[in-house]
Amino acid sequence: MTTLATKTRRKCFISYHHADEIEVAQFIQTFDHNQDVLIARGIGASMSGDIINSSDQDYIMRRIREKYLRDTSVTIVMIGRETWGRKYVDWEIAASLRNTPQVSASGLLAITLPSVAAYASRQLPYRLKDNIQGKDGTEGYARWWRYPSNSDTLADFIEIAYSDRTKKDYLRNNRRLLRQRNA
Repeated sequence: MTTLATKTRRKCFISYHHADEIEVAQFIQTFDHNQDVLIARGIGASMSGDIINSSDQDYIMRRIREKYLRDTSVTIVMIGRETWGRKYVDWEIAASLRNTPQVSASGLLAITLPSVAAYASRQLPYRLKDNIQGKDGTEGYARWWRYPSNSDTLADFIEIAYSDRTKKDYLRNNRRLLRQRNA
C-alpha cells in the first residue's frame, strides 16, 4: 500500500452497533487518544427522540447530518457480527452519504473488528455494500478494510476515504429506503 498519510487528523464519525461498544472504545482510545490519527465523533448510547420517532426519511437524514455529522469528513463503520442489520447504523450511513448545500457527503469506509475477523459469515449493512461494490463489480465509493495494525495504516484508510468522497462522488449510492427495524 502506498502511504498517503498526512499530518492532518480528520474528524471521523464512528458508526457501530452498541454490542461492539467495548471494542470500538478501544479503537478510539488507541487511534484517537493515544496516537492522534483521527478525531472521533459519534452519537453515543441513544439518539434524540425527535430523530428516532419520525417516519419522515428526509427529516431523519437532515437531523442526523446537522446534529452529528456536520463537522466530520469521513464515516468509519465498525463491522461486528450484528452491525449489518442495525437500523441506526443504516441511518448513519445514509446520512453520511447525503450531499446537501450546507454539508458535503462524507467519505465512507468499513473496518472489521478483531472479534469477528475470523468468522466467514461477516456481513455488511446493505447500504454500505451498495457503495463498496461499484457498477459491474468494480470498486465503488467506499472500501472495506481489515482492522489496522498501526496508526499509519489507519491514516492511509482515512485519507483514501477522504479523497474518494470527491474523486468517486459519482459512485455514491444512497437509493435504498431507510431500514425500519433491526434484523
